[in-house]
Amino acid sequence: MIQGGLGSPIPIFKKEQESIMAKDAYQSPLSQRYAGKEMKYFFSQDMKFITWRKLWVAIAETEKELGLPITQEQIDEMKQFISDINYDVAREREKKVRHDVMSHVYAYGQQCPKAAPIIHLGATSCYVGDNTDIIIMTEAMKLVRNKLVQIVRVLSDFALKYKDLPTLAFTHFQPAQPTTVGKRAALWLQDILMDLEDVEYQLSKSKLLGSKGTTGTQASFLELFEGDHDKVKLLDQKIAEKLGYSSCFAVSGQTYSRKVDSQILSVLSGIAQSAAKFSNDIRLLQHLKEIEEPFEKSQIGSSAMAYKRNPMRSERIASLSRYVIADALNPAMTMAAQWFERTLDDSANKRISIPEAFLAVDGILSLYINVADGLVVYPKVIESHLTSELPFMATENIMMTAVKYGGNRQELHEKIRIHSMEAGKIVKEQGKENDLFRRISLVPAFDVTIEELEGSVNPSDYVG
Repeated sequence: MIQGGLGSPIPIFKKEQESIMAKDAYQSPLSQRYAGKEMKYFFSQDMKFITWRKLWVAIAETEKELGLPITQEQIDEMKQFISDINYDVAREREKKVRHDVMSHVYAYGQQCPKAAPIIHLGATSCYVGDNTDIIIMTEAMKLVRNKLVQIVRVLSDFALKYKDLPTLAFTHFQPAQPTTVGKRAALWLQDILMDLEDVEYQLSKSKLLGSKGTTGTQASFLELFEGDHDKVKLLDQKIAEKLGYSSCFAVSGQTYSRKVDSQILSVLSGIAQSAAKFSNDIRLLQHLKEIEEPFEKSQIGSSAMAYKRNPMRSERIASLSRYVIADALNPAMTMAAQWFERTLDDSANKRISIPEAFLAVDGILSLYINVADGLVVYPKVIESHLTSELPFMATENIMMTAVKYGGNRQELHEKIRIHSMEAGKIVKEQGKENDLFRRISLVPAFDVTIEELEGSVNPSDYVG
């Protein structure tokens, strides 16, 4: 049994199970390998068609409340079959009429003969199609929000734990002034918090299409209610409330503006960008042997090189993120190509681009949580790398101290520049340790011993 997002548990029957495991037809890797059960349910056939039926019940109930001749017996009959969808009848009907919504209206009517005359009364296909899409995207976005909050918690704990551990920072992936491991994690955390703000904002303005009619004028409903404008307005409001929303779009064509899809996938793209940046940093740190992603006891890193611990999960984050970033172009181009009150070139595209983006982001965030919660830190390697570069970073302080005792800043700067180049050459060409402190101790103008230099350099003094 799978718990429905807006209703009671929904059984997966044997026929559906067999189709899920089909071996002779293409299936999306996102649903097979990466996305979780809850996200997959949101984009399932059950979620879609159960929501259609909830919308048909909502409009029938509201039309009854506003005075149309619809009986409670008809409403009760419709409610009885909300979750019991006769897919076989709908499939056979669609072969004949070539219209998915009318096929399901027919199938619902077969189960509800008393209610059949009033199912879908006054509505268009977009009443169920577009309202359902918004409901599904909203529920999916709530799941995304929950996973972002988990990442915030995990990264916060990590950042606080390692806030005082100095490490080399990098600009251009070249050693730069030190930072701390925790401070670097705060950069990842800040990106996720920005994404969380975008998700919260998107959810805060979520609204239904409502019942707008064929071109968004609600003319059919005005006819049903004999010209009563107030009842037509109430129809929208009451439907929204029954589905858990505070309002509907004030203006629409036959569809809600496809700007909504574009904005939602833009938020998902932003999440993918943050996750990819995190994964790239982990991959580089794993190369440096400073921090590694979790590695299971029996995990195989390479089929040929048994010793390897490849950052496979981080690489998977990067790979899926790249897909989402590219996929976000689909609704943007679809929005730009819409004609007047409706065109159907959005349909096939959004059936693919929206679910796949959410499924991919779900996989990305699950991987992010797993990697961030299991990071392995190697302080001794971090210290070794920092120690090898610290003499270069300490030179400015050494120079300023010498100037305080009467040295010439320009002359001292030139001496440090020459000896730094020589020390760097020794490291790069001969693979030896950095001997800059020894070289400086031999320059009389600095008047300092190597012991004093080494004793005066504390990595924590350079982390800001």
